[in-house]
Amino acid sequence: MYDTCIWSLLSAPGDKRLQVQVRLFLSLVLGDITQKGYEKKRAKLLAPYVPQTQGRCLFQLSCDCFPGVDPALQKESKPQMPAPSATPASASSSSSASKFHRARSGGARDERYRSDIHTEAVQAALAKHKEQKMALPMPTKRRSTFVQSPADACTPPDTSSASEDEGSLRRQAALSAALHQSLQNAESWINRSIQGSSTSSSASSTLSHGEGKGTSGSLADVFANTRIENFSVPPDVTATTSSSSARPATSSFPPGVPVSSRVSTKIQQLLNTLKRPKRPPLKEFFVDDFEEIVEVPQPDPNQPKPEGRQMTPVKGEPLGVVCNWPPALEAALQRWGTTQAKCPCLTALDVTGKPVYTLTYGKLWSRSLKLAYTLLNKLGTKNEPVLKPGDRVALVYPNNDPVMFMVAFYGCLLAEVIPVPIEVPLTRKDAGGQQIGFLLGSCGIALALTTEVCLKGLPKTQNGEIVQFKGWPRLKWVVTDSKYLSKSPKDWQPNISAAGTEPAYIEYKTSKEGSVMGVTVSRIAMLSHCQALSQACNYSEGETIVNVLDFKKDAGLWHGILTNVMNKLHTISVPYSVMKTCPLSWVQRVHAHKAKVALVKCRDLHWAMMAHRDQRDVSLSSLRMLIVTDGANPWSVSSCDAFLSLFQSHGLKPEAICPCATSPEAMTIAIRRPGVPGAPLPGRAILSMNGLSFGVIRVNTEDKNSALTVQDVGHVMPGGMMCIVKPDGPPQLCKTDEIGEICVSSRAGGMMYYGLAGVTKNTFEVIPVNSAGSPVGEVPFVRSGLLGFVGPGSLVFVVGKMDGLLTVSGRRHNADDIVATGLAVESIKTVYRGRIAVFSVSVFYDERIVVVAEQRPDASEEDSFQWMSRVLQAIDSIHQVGVYCLALVPANTLPKTPLGGIHISQTKQHFLEGSLHPCNILMCPHTCVTNLPKPRQKQPGVGPASVMVGNLVAGKRIAQASGRDLGQIEDNDLVKKHQFLTEVLQWRAQATPDHPLFLLLNAKGTTVCTATCLQLHKKAERIASVLCDKGHLNAGDNVVLLYPPGIELITAFYGCLYAGCIPVTVRPPHAQSLTATLPTVRMIVEVSKAACILTTQTLMRLLKSREAAAAVDVKTWPTIIDTDDLPRKRLSQIYKPPTPEMLAYLDFSVSTTGMLTGVKMSHAAVSGLCRAIKLQCELYSSRQIAICLDPYCGLGFVLWCLCSVYSGHQSILIPPMELESNLFLWLSTVSQYKIRDTFCSYSVMELCTKGLGNQVEMLKARGINLSCVRTCVVVAEERPRVSLTHSFSKLFKDIGLSSRAVSTTFGSRVNVAICLQVPKVVSGACVGTSGPDPTTVYVDLKSLRHDRVRLVERGAPQSLLLSESGKILPGVKVVIVNPETKGPLGDSHLGEIWVNSPHTASGYYTIYDNETLQADHFNTRLSFGDAAQTLWARTGYLGFVRRTELTAASGERHDALYVVGALDETLELRGLRYHPIDIETSVSRTHRSIAECAVFTWTNLLVVVVELCGCEQEALDLVPLVTNVVLEEHYLIVGVVVVVDPGVIPINSRGEKQRMHLRDSFLADQLDPIYVAYNM
Repeated sequence: MYDTCIWSLLSAPGDKRLQVQVRLFLSLVLGDITQKGYEKKRAKLLAPYVPQTQGRCLFQLSCDCFPGVDPALQKESKPQMPAPSATPASASSSSSASKFHRARSGGARDERYRSDIHTEAVQAALAKHKEQKMALPMPTKRRSTFVQSPADACTPPDTSSASEDEGSLRRQAALSAALHQSLQNAESWINRSIQGSSTSSSASSTLSHGEGKGTSGSLADVFANTRIENFSVPPDVTATTSSSSARPATSSFPPGVPVSSRVSTKIQQLLNTLKRPKRPPLKEFFVDDFEEIVEVPQPDPNQPKPEGRQMTPVKGEPLGVVCNWPPALEAALQRWGTTQAKCPCLTALDVTGKPVYTLTYGKLWSRSLKLAYTLLNKLGTKNEPVLKPGDRVALVYPNNDPVMFMVAFYGCLLAEVIPVPIEVPLTRKDAGGQQIGFLLGSCGIALALTTEVCLKGLPKTQNGEIVQFKGWPRLKWVVTDSKYLSKSPKDWQPNISAAGTEPAYIEYKTSKEGSVMGVTVSRIAMLSHCQALSQACNYSEGETIVNVLDFKKDAGLWHGILTNVMNKLHTISVPYSVMKTCPLSWVQRVHAHKAKVALVKCRDLHWAMMAHRDQRDVSLSSLRMLIVTDGANPWSVSSCDAFLSLFQSHGLKPEAICPCATSPEAMTIAIRRPGVPGAPLPGRAILSMNGLSFGVIRVNTEDKNSALTVQDVGHVMPGGMMCIVKPDGPPQLCKTDEIGEICVSSRAGGMMYYGLAGVTKNTFEVIPVNSAGSPVGEVPFVRSGLLGFVGPGSLVFVVGKMDGLLTVSGRRHNADDIVATGLAVESIKTVYRGRIAVFSVSVFYDERIVVVAEQRPDASEEDSFQWMSRVLQAIDSIHQVGVYCLALVPANTLPKTPLGGIHISQTKQHFLEGSLHPCNILMCPHTCVTNLPKPRQKQPGVGPASVMVGNLVAGKRIAQASGRDLGQIEDNDLVKKHQFLTEVLQWRAQATPDHPLFLLLNAKGTTVCTATCLQLHKKAERIASVLCDKGHLNAGDNVVLLYPPGIELITAFYGCLYAGCIPVTVRPPHAQSLTATLPTVRMIVEVSKAACILTTQTLMRLLKSREAAAAVDVKTWPTIIDTDDLPRKRLSQIYKPPTPEMLAYLDFSVSTTGMLTGVKMSHAAVSGLCRAIKLQCELYSSRQIAICLDPYCGLGFVLWCLCSVYSGHQSILIPPMELESNLFLWLSTVSQYKIRDTFCSYSVMELCTKGLGNQVEMLKARGINLSCVRTCVVVAEERPRVSLTHSFSKLFKDIGLSSRAVSTTFGSRVNVAICLQVPKVVSGACVGTSGPDPTTVYVDLKSLRHDRVRLVERGAPQSLLLSESGKILPGVKVVIVNPETKGPLGDSHLGEIWVNSPHTASGYYTIYDNETLQADHFNTRLSFGDAAQTLWARTGYLGFVRRTELTAASGERHDALYVVGALDETLELRGLRYHPIDIETSVSRTHRSIAECAVFTWTNLLVVVVELCGCEQEALDLVPLVTNVVLEEHYLIVGVVVVVDPGVIPINSRGEKQRMHLRDSFLADQLDPIYVAYNM
């Protein structure tokens, strides 16, 4: 079947051989020789030290086993391994071990994974990166956020239950000082590049928000008064009217322009690293269809494939029949307990490691008998016993009390109840405690046995009762100390029958997902397993064994509790608590008791090596078997070698080391039998990790760095049969050169998972099949959960566990291998006690590898980042797989298993929930995610419009809609005869002088100012008089109005109209942030060429103050007139414009992209707009409306200043800033005045929703009732925020708000009011004209990215809910147009919204008279179609029109307009069009601590900024969550994640995010972020 051949080992005298290797390695690292030259020279120089005699035998798998491997290659690449013989090296290692012992508490690597060969391979792999001097951008971290306190203050106490698992091994890497020195050079490049390229965390910006951070002007419109006031950002202002308009160089950064800030430097570093080729290369793949198909990883044509023949099951030797073997284990106990009562059975140690109590077989029998009698007869009444045979009971015993556990276990067996040993629960929230509770519940356990001491130590409630552990059933606790047990009557005997298939005990097992299952072991399996172990280990009566393992489960239970009694052995139990204080205690026990067998794990070998100098006079010559129970770990080989080399001089025989492989389901799978002295030792396999990742066994012939050396775990157990099946799919037998899951058929194995029939069938009743799918025999096998193969001579090799399997892009990697690589990268400085967890998470159609390590409290930021970046390189080089996320968490904070190891599934759960709280994190999605679709290439020539022509000819309806025709509407009002608003005001002042038009409220809800028609007229006259006299202004001059929201602003506006001047309303600067807000005022004054500023005395003083002078040049202000004290002088003549097309006012506003635009509104447009709103909203002089809007631009200004004068209704004005001090103001006003129609902004609605969400009862108590509200209209220039309006309606439904009341408007720069929802009937209360309710549709997000609309059902994946943007105003027509071809589109097609109406703005106001934009935006025509002669204005918004089934007031079917988003806001990424709001919505719902989110792009990188409203500990939790959700839902890789304080994202008065200002602030390093992560 196989050939074996001998590999030579190098065993040169330690010093000389090491010097030769170090000199050579230095040459290689420094680039003096090539890798090939290094190999040749190494072989030549080390030849004298190759021994002629061979002390150890290794096998190499021959060509028969692995076809396709050239025998010559096999001979060439014979890996050399250190000989474990006693050499001078053992002396040097003995001296160093003492140092390791002293340093143990510090945090060395986990020695399970110790391998000098692997460490050397890792260092060599890293040395390869020397050529590529990458400067990785180091994350920016606020100094205050993660200040590491001293270790004792920072590290929580270790709360493992008196023990630590494999994760708790402490030893520094055993590389010699010389070799370490040589490797320093290999690392120097990354040290230099990191230090040279990135700043330390202290360099992060620490400016407070109030300080000035830019010399140039900023935009006042950026900040709503409801947001934080003292924050400053640099401006991003461009007049859209002119290409030659200067854009201040310091204020904005066009794409591609380098910026001299720390942030942009790091982004450049990031871009440089991203230019490196990915692994594997991205395939050209994209299907431009509705269903966006994600690339499926194609199998590599060059990947190794299994070529051997199909394996045949391997049988162990027959299970011998020994005449004196008992028929059941209980019978063995009875026999020894009655005939050999004085013989020792179990010795327990105290905390110092000294024997404290020895349990004899007589005592064990008598006490077990008492317990059995008590359980069956004394817990309940005679008629109603608490326990019956077959019931399950929990055994809750601490790890340092084996005696009480053994008595309880055998007491249960004698009582025929089924023991379920579990760990002692320490707290209510133990990691995995809930799953243990699930197991107890599913087993129907109501009784728990424990000791008196343990019961006292359990957590109690204030009443002294034991707490109810999370997820646990209610338990009755029974103390099993002797004094509480009843002696059985002499005539009472337990029922001891021959072992059958009834359950004996249940052993718990935690799955990969974290669920706990109970493996049920029958009495016959328990007995057969003991027999097989007795035969394999050749146990004889009276032998002494030392057990360091957990005696409650696995090999510790099988050998130390069960086989022990069967063979009348004497077990010395060494608890973990003793091992912590005295690591050599088990070796001392072997020496003191002349023990023949010791049961250990690799960790115990290392602990002994660390401490062996403390006591040199120990002898291990009595040991015939040193059973290494985790020998199945591929990394155990180095542990065994190192231990042997150290303790061979203490009498340890090489043949005594016996690794074994076990699993809860199959129990002992294989064990190496004790060898004959002098016989050659079994071999090792040196396998290619690349081959292993494809599930194929290949001898490593090429890359020495990616080799895995594994030792055998002996032969199949006596009476057993083994086969290897494919790990996925049906249990098909593997080929001889294929890795698969080991399956065992034997009487000695588990029978089922208790209560889980389905999972049981797939695990315990497996019938292997051949390649044709036909069953191979009828014997059922049990899956072991171990991956491996059967080697020469039927030796079993294990290469990993199913639970640790990570399948990435079709390749399999082992978590333990990746942990070993991480620990080989000089983890001493960074990783706390070697604690590293590796798992995979499913993101974007593939598994992604996540590495989480605990960081030492004293590790510096630079050390941590250096270690992380090197680990990424090492894993990439050795395993050929990318790491998706590498996180460091504070020491001792990862969830622990009961024995102190890392609880992997809980760690994974914390990672996915965002509750891991890392202190350092590095995401590498660019490296890992190679299955993105190919970027879309837009096809030139044939565009969608020309494609659509054919459809239109075929009768496809053009996507257009219109409001009611103004000419057909009856309007009897006298207003119709007045062309100008000034005439309307004069007429109202004469006709209804005392009619109140405006009412201004303060924060307390009291009226601070009113204005009747006559008062407004007279005050406007006086202002006009002042403008003529003081300002010496002429008709047509521009006047800036600088007022807080109120009636003064309205009077100043009409004063300007009376004087013939053009008013320009501007938000006043904020006194607390002049440097941020004043430059914007200055800019608008300059751009509008204002001849005069009208303002209040307070603001006038502010404009001329010293603080203002620091921000702008105050000497160049135009004439400033305060209107507080006006002279009582009448205007000689009120100005009347010659034509209605004359300019009425200028409307300046800042778009979300930072563009400052001013549009011209003519008198005709003003009258038309007011008339359309009056008709749509049914506004009459008897009506009252409440307005909570900013009055400076857009529809907010029109409603605040114009509509009341035109329609004659009374407007109750509520400045939004007043809501900051009184959240109830708006709603209480609406309720108090019984308002039917109210207008607000999204920021006001959001403020009320968030601020009053939990105060609805208080609103009721205040008597606030919203049942009078007919329409609550949200004024916005964006896509309707459906979730916010729904939340608002739902929240205030309890105080009478109708679910139909809330509606939206839509306007743009070119036309401020395109849609406005009409009033609706509200049952019983106010009746208005009934119109159709706003409709909603669900559209496919993926189609939107392709500029298409596809309607989907509610709940469909990747669906987006869109709401109609209100009813189109009278006189308004809209058409949907392809923005590139300017051709009309069909119904339900996405395009730009174009508008035609009497109240469209006249054009942009520009001082340069650039007509190109003017013509393109305001006077443009369709390229074809019936409407080609109409002049349209381009809104710059994408949307679509859809004909609904509803009927409009005209009787025709209703056409609904849906706004998707602004064109200039969209992000063009990967050839697709993304709307920022969609990405932001996804991000906002990923974690409860994300208050707000904004996205923008910079040099094709997607930057996501999130505001953290939780504690700063959670900042780094957001990085992977944000990256995951954007990748999953939008197929985009996030380049940078920025975590900032609440209120940092600038939001304007309309509640819109100012993303470009945020971008500029970020690039200028002015955000003072909590954390900035640069995704690799």
